[in-house]
Amino acid sequence: MIEVEGLYWRYSGAKDWALRDVDLAIGRGEFVCIVGPNDSGKTTLAMCMNGLIPNNYQGVFRGDVIVDGMNTKECEVADIAQKVGIVFSDPESQFLSMTVEEEIVFGLENMGLGVEEIEDRLYWALEITKISEDYLEKPPYELSGGEKQRVAIAAILAMRPEILVLDEPTSMLDPIGKTEIIDVLKELKKSYNATIIVIEHRLEDIAGLADRMILLYEGRILKDEAPEKFFDDINFLLNHYVYPPDWMVLVSRLRSEGLYSGRIPLSLEESVSILREVLG
Repeated sequence: MIEVEGLYWRYSGAKDWALRDVDLAIGRGEFVCIVGPNDSGKTTLAMCMNGLIPNNYQGVFRGDVIVDGMNTKECEVADIAQKVGIVFSDPESQFLSMTVEEEIVFGLENMGLGVEEIEDRLYWALEITKISEDYLEKPPYELSGGEKQRVAIAAILAMRPEILVLDEPTSMLDPIGKTEIIDVLKELKKSYNATIIVIEHRLEDIAGLADRMILLYEGRILKDEAPEKFFDDINFLLNHYVYPPDWMVLVSRLRSEGLYSGRIPLSLEESVSILREVLG
């Protein structure tokens, strides 16, 4: 679905590469989480996946990014956008309309769809993102952070992209808004047949959702593994400024002290069970 081969990117005027020799293959239907410290290249990689880089940014680009057979260097961003929908951490930066309904159907109208098809997609997107129909006439700018993010996701989902990229969707949200978005991600994994790529630094809930975890550090991929193996070396992650949930760190310490010999748990519930067993 996505093939990244020997990718290098340096922004115009920058001395250092933002991405360095990135090789990556993401298959159809995978749920992939990309993590890494600030300035590791995560958002830059996302923009390479939908063609914004190199088409809309000045810089030095080497290698290839192939999206469902399309080389991003040779295609218009508008064509790639039909395959790849991207939602950034600040939903307001993507809002173009005065009401929630207008925002969600904006892309559909630009696609030239008929009225019936637009209505079907609108209500499907509302259902999957758990947005009430009562919100349709509200200005999106008046909503809470979590509600704004859900509207931004709904607007992209309505266009039915085969690849959905969410760039730190919970980074600007309070605990309630974060829970709302995690619930949407769970629903997407269950019922939306697409490739989902989430860039995130809060790993409490993502660890149990992802099929693969990728660590990007200083523009390079250092780890690309299933969650069970990715979190097996907690110290490696901490040394590269990736902070697993506290329960993982605690169980890892128990294991290092010989009190536990199993794998690192991916959920709080499993961790509590392990702690009860170990600590009595």
